[in-house]
Amino acid sequence: MPQPNMNQLLKQAQKMQADMMAAQESLKDETVEAAAGGGMVTVQATGDGVIKSITIDPEAVDPEDVEMLQDTVLAAVNEALRASQELAAEKMGGITGGLGGPGGGLGGLGLPGM
Repeated sequence: MPQPNMNQLLKQAQKMQADMMAAQESLKDETVEAAAGGGMVTVQATGDGVIKSITIDPEAVDPEDVEMLQDTVLAAVNEALRASQELAAEKMGGITGGLGGPGGGLGGLGLPGM
């Protein structure tokens, strides 16, 4: 088994790090949107997991059933965060080429024993 070229591995790692930093920075500018309660509550989040806005349809506000509104807001926020994490995973997965992912490991780098 040939030994890996350490200079090449170092250059690949440095490029991957720079690409990941750029992708993480760009995630701040991308948004995802999720809704719950038939669109009564809408949440926007950035790709880096920051909630940017929550919009509640006035018809969703029922003083007799505050618990339902709370549950609806919670559902929308959780869905927006899930979508944000999915977006980040897509961006980062393309850069790392599946490193550390299922069946991926570091074997693709040609390191002995991997």
